[in-house]
Amino acid sequence: MTQYEELAHPAQLRADCEAVSRRLAEAEVRAVRPAPSIHFDEYPREIPKRDIEISEAAQRLANALHLHLD
Repeated sequence: MTQYEELAHPAQLRADCEAVSRRLAEAEVRAVRPAPSIHFDEYPREIPKRDIEISEAAQRLANALHLHLD
């Protein structure tokens, strides 16, 4: 085995480089966007919390582990 046996085919290496280039361009666009606001007055609506349903199987498993999901 030579040190070059691990290298992929040149076409695959080129495709990898092009994919990296596209991802870097996308990251560059995202990096210069302003951060989302953390001020409450900019989010005037209230968002209800989702209900969490615990299945019977999860309940049995939790009880077996002594977690007691009540």
